[in-house]
Amino acid sequence: MPVLKNIPSDEEVFKMTFKVASDDIDELNHVNNIVYLEWVQHISYAHWNTAPEELRSRCKWVVLRHEIDYHSPALVGDTIDAITWIDAPEGPRQRRNVVIKRNKDGKVLAVANTTWCLLDPATNRPKKIGEEISSVLGLKQ
Repeated sequence: MPVLKNIPSDEEVFKMTFKVASDDIDELNHVNNIVYLEWVQHISYAHWNTAPEELRSRCKWVVLRHEIDYHSPALVGDTIDAITWIDAPEGPRQRRNVVIKRNKDGKVLAVANTTWCLLDPATNRPKKIGEEISSVLGLKQ
């Protein structure tokens, strides 16, 4: 189960803002669960894309697990702030945390934890996550 941890300092997190569109709304009149997963994926990729191209060319990521707890609904027109950061790696695995909040009141709408696995792009085999990756993504050692 995802746990809402203390959010690290601004230097250790990556932030994005999303606007809820009418296409995001489901039959219950709030943001569909799959949209939250799309936001988690989008911020994860955007954060990784802040790494230098040379580093990204030597790495490939796959998701092993997504966990999302939904706390409150988002509605059409809401502005959403997403914050992400990584935990210390465990071999080829790294856990990513995402907190999704409504901008106008700071209410936490969802908390996600995703486990990613780093692969060697030439072999598609898991490879250990080095300090270079963690440092680029803001993890303080």
